[in-house]
Amino acid sequence: MAPRILLARHGQTEWSLLGRHTGRTDIPLLEEGRRGAKLLGERLHRAPWSGLEGVEIRTSPLLRASETCALAGFGERAQTWDPLMEWDYGAYEGLTPAEIQELRPGWLLWSDGAPEGETLADVSARADEVVEWARSADRVVLVFAHGHILRSIGARWLGEHISFGARIRLDPTSLSVLGWAYGKPAIERWNDTGHQEG
Repeated sequence: MAPRILLARHGQTEWSLLGRHTGRTDIPLLEEGRRGAKLLGERLHRAPWSGLEGVEIRTSPLLRASETCALAGFGERAQTWDPLMEWDYGAYEGLTPAEIQELRPGWLLWSDGAPEGETLADVSARADEVVEWARSADRVVLVFAHGHILRSIGARWLGEHISFGARIRLDPTSLSVLGWAYGKPAIERWNDTGHQEG
């Protein structure tokens, strides 16, 4: 069995609903996010995932990710891991893209990084650490984390520059799967929110 990594983005929060950059600010899920996390858990406990018995699970230590993990039914099995924390947005923490554009027209996280926060190289190194861990054995792993770090992991799994993450968006409580096709790293499933559609 070739290594595969399942990526679960945390549920909806007040800041994600408003489009605010939420890096290290530790805010809880909204009720909508809690509901989505439970639905994701129900999905992962049905076929073909069937509870992912024996699968190693890691979560960002930030509340919105660890709470999603727990509500999905994997909290007791998960290990918290700092490389899964969201991008540190530094001076732009809590701001919306429109507010940032007023301060710095033309700014794009995926090419410019975050002032007083993490650079692209910083986040790319963390994403590479996650990819290396996931590929260290022939197994499936599951991680609970955040939109920008998960998009970065997706880019690096494919061997792309981290800026590729700008082109693969993720919604709250989505499920994605990174695996292989024709012997090459591939996206098997991306931004799947079918479990929230009833």
